[in-house]
Amino acid sequence: MTDTSTFPDPVYRDTVLAPLFEGVKTHFAQHMATINRAHLAMLVEAHILSGPDAERIAYALNEIDAETDISSLTYTGEHEDYFFVVEAALRDKLGDLGGALHTARSRNDIDHTLFKMALRERTDVLLNQLHTLTSTLISKAEDEAGTLIVAYTHGQPAQPTTFGHYLAAVVEVLLRDIARLEAAAENLEHCPMGAAAITTSGFPINRERMADLLGFQSPLINTYGCIASVDYVTGLYSAIKLVFLHLGRVVQDMAFWSSFEVGQLYVPNALVQISSIMPQKRNPVPIEHMRHLASVTVGRCDMVVNTMHNTPFTDMNDSEGEVQQAGYAAFESAARVAQLLTAFLPACKINRDNVQRNTDAACITITELADTLVRTEDISFRQAHEIAAKTARAVIQKAVPLGEGYADFATHFEDETGRASKLTDQTFRKVISPEHFVAVRERTGGPAPKALADALAIYSRSQADLKRGKDARNTRHDASAHALSAAFAKLMER
Repeated sequence: MTDTSTFPDPVYRDTVLAPLFEGVKTHFAQHMATINRAHLAMLVEAHILSGPDAERIAYALNEIDAETDISSLTYTGEHEDYFFVVEAALRDKLGDLGGALHTARSRNDIDHTLFKMALRERTDVLLNQLHTLTSTLISKAEDEAGTLIVAYTHGQPAQPTTFGHYLAAVVEVLLRDIARLEAAAENLEHCPMGAAAITTSGFPINRERMADLLGFQSPLINTYGCIASVDYVTGLYSAIKLVFLHLGRVVQDMAFWSSFEVGQLYVPNALVQISSIMPQKRNPVPIEHMRHLASVTVGRCDMVVNTMHNTPFTDMNDSEGEVQQAGYAAFESAARVAQLLTAFLPACKINRDNVQRNTDAACITITELADTLVRTEDISFRQAHEIAAKTARAVIQKAVPLGEGYADFATHFEDETGRASKLTDQTFRKVISPEHFVAVRERTGGPAPKALADALAIYSRSQADLKRGKDARNTRHDASAHALSAAFAKLMER
């Protein structure tokens, strides 16, 4: 059968190759130039290329970088992708020598190295944003350590705590999320270069030197895995997903708390939009934007991970250019959530009057009455619970605060135990106050002042530990960039 067609088919060119080319221009071209320089330096150091040949290639690479306006390039189909554009330019300048740079490497190991380099940059930016959010929340929690709020369970008023205690819980989850993201970032620090197509090379290449020049901690050992294993992608986006899934739950609380009926959270005017037709309505729409952007981020992460589902354990386009480029949108929406939440929460205040109103209306300190009866009246918790329940029902029915329910309490206590309570009216009022409720909950992790201060100190230390890993990576990347510049400059001094 005779086939007279030529590559690329126009439809394939327009639907696949041209978009990929645009993506490489935007996201990977600079990293490809870095890999070219590092690979050239390694080939000379390993005595695979001669010094004079390497010098000519180095000068040619510099000229190509200076002459090429990457942003203005368009895909013509003459070369399959941007990699071949660079190689063609080398061959135009150097003839056959221009092809020597590709000795002992493949687009396979180049691509996965490019992807890791692009991802580690974006991950570092995201980690910076999450650390800023964490520091902001710790500071806000310290400021709001004594600010009472109503804590809700199952959408109903449950117990009093403090805004600082609530924010500390958010911080604790965020630190675990950052730790997961840190682990994923560490998995980006192993270099695929030297794997070539999949089985490395018969040339005496130095994979460790390549990893060092590109800022990686070490080579990724198994060369089949360098090309086939994409857990650096799935692990990273899974970690990002969890951050914004969890933050989305906090944002949902902000929506509930700021509702007119609850009114626990006051959102300042700078973060409120007024209805175009109903002048009385204060719409805290940044909450809605954070909620939907968090969900969009989760969805974008799922898209990347799910694209890998049921794919073969081998080199495949499913894990490469297009899905890598599409995944970067997750970083964009993630950044918007992190930045907006960092500005939003410190600006908000707790409406103390509404907290007191809801505390009184829902009788949320009644648990401490039951606990106090167990400690002071020598009765079982079940008896105490029954007395407290009847007292709560009585004051709620009368629509009065629990503090005015001493007479009901005394009656129900005597009915249950056959004797009078030791609690006086004054002691009763103290026991059922939200301030007392919080103050006696001083066990580890509780809202009492010392317990909360101890927890926040632990969180600050944990955050500092996490930052050290990130800072060490950045130090290594910077040192490697200097080492590569020196190694490349040395090639042109021969």
